[in-house]
Amino acid sequence: MPHDHAHDDHAHSLLPSDPALRVKALETILVSKGLVDPAAMEVILDTYERKVGPHLGAALVARAWADPAFAAALSDNANAAMQALGISGRQGEHVVAVENTPATHNMVVCTLCSCYPWPLLGIPPGWYKSDAYRARAVREPRKVLAEFGVTLPAGQSVRVWDSTAEVRYLVIPMRPEGTEGWDQTRLAALVTRDSMIGTGLPHPADAP
Repeated sequence: MPHDHAHDDHAHSLLPSDPALRVKALETILVSKGLVDPAAMEVILDTYERKVGPHLGAALVARAWADPAFAAALSDNANAAMQALGISGRQGEHVVAVENTPATHNMVVCTLCSCYPWPLLGIPPGWYKSDAYRARAVREPRKVLAEFGVTLPAGQSVRVWDSTAEVRYLVIPMRPEGTEGWDQTRLAALVTRDSMIGTGLPHPADAP
């Protein structure tokens, strides 16, 4: 109705510019209108702030780097390996781990929508859902990687994996040189979200 629409525009104009405060203000408005249950909202926010996200994917990668037996298990059955670390959840079913090697660099896209392993990587970035990325990642992956700042050696091929509702992919990046003897916590700090999508690389060992 016109009156309701005008009220919504007015409420929207009062939102603060700071992102965190803006989210909190939006939450307050939705709760006051009875559109969301505060308890359910808190559970959702807590889940995506603390219980899932790139730190879980990084822990998985770090263990694979440090433990060859676990790396083999991850390659054989990623979901079983995830469950061994207590990682599971919706949008994390049927995950396949693909390992980067000097010969092959893996890159993940979802050409139809934005299928993505949420329990391991958290909420997908905006660019992952964009039409441009979904179309160009398949047609010209090297150009797309270059735009992300990743230039691969001429002899390293690129393999693009198309994620679906049935199968989602996790890239296991190559372990950075100079990390021999590092424990898993230290290794995990080098793993970036983009490196687990294939559009980035891990931090080098000497990163500040």
